[in-house]
Amino acid sequence: MNDVKVIYTPEGPIVQGFTGPFLTTRLMIREILSARWLIWMFFLRDTASKYRQSLLGILWVIVNPVITIGLFMGMSGSGILSIPDMGIPYPLYAIIGLTIWNLFTVGVVSSANSLVNAGSMVVKINFPKVALVMAASANGLVEFMIRLVIIAFAFAYYGFSPDWIGLLTGLICIIPLYLITVGFGFVLSLATGVVRDIPNVVNMLLTAVMLLSPVLYPIKGDTILGHANLFNPFNYLVNVPRDLIIKGHSDILAGFIWTSLIAVFVFFLGWRLFYLAQTKIAERI
Repeated sequence: MNDVKVIYTPEGPIVQGFTGPFLTTRLMIREILSARWLIWMFFLRDTASKYRQSLLGILWVIVNPVITIGLFMGMSGSGILSIPDMGIPYPLYAIIGLTIWNLFTVGVVSSANSLVNAGSMVVKINFPKVALVMAASANGLVEFMIRLVIIAFAFAYYGFSPDWIGLLTGLICIIPLYLITVGFGFVLSLATGVVRDIPNVVNMLLTAVMLLSPVLYPIKGDTILGHANLFNPFNYLVNVPRDLIIKGHSDILAGFIWTSLIAVFVFFLGWRLFYLAQTKIAERI
């Protein structure tokens, strides 16, 4: 193992001293493990630079969901949008859903820009580019952790106690959402290297998907949109963790299981595609 050498060339990585079955997969794992320190350094750099020149800084993580939820409450109060009674205060329902959803959106958009933002470093220095995407995807985790504090205050304010076992289980059920986030991030980072408009298109698509998914409000199952959401993976990836946190159980666990399998597949497929294409994308950055 110590004699393994990976030589990065324009045609792709050349591996010396590493043989056996599942060679590409083992090399992918080896690369990401060897990049642990780089991932951590890039993560610290990205987190610090994101809020360094911002007027409100990290407070934007709090302000954005508050404004969004306020707008939906205003539309509900004026009759534009009808939000049914869910048995818990709507702001609490919405902030949990939006927090889970933003883990995906922030991670995907940050990952999509990761290679381009690295600029000439990608072209001039040979290093595992996977570190850039993994570090960027962690931006979603940072905001997720911060908003958990807001959720805790919301629970206290409304005097609503979560199901504590469900809370722990719900947090564990966030893992498939993060896997699909990184999987999409791998693919979109490559695509952005070719077409710079990709992040703008992704932002618009993510907004549309959020509005068509039961993230900020429940969608009745007997409607066209309700039937369509039976095949929407984000219906399960968002609502199962939220149901577990609030109620301690969920009625759509079966859908969550197959969606989790899809998330693992998307993650591995995106990771493998990125590994094979990363050396060739440098000339487009």
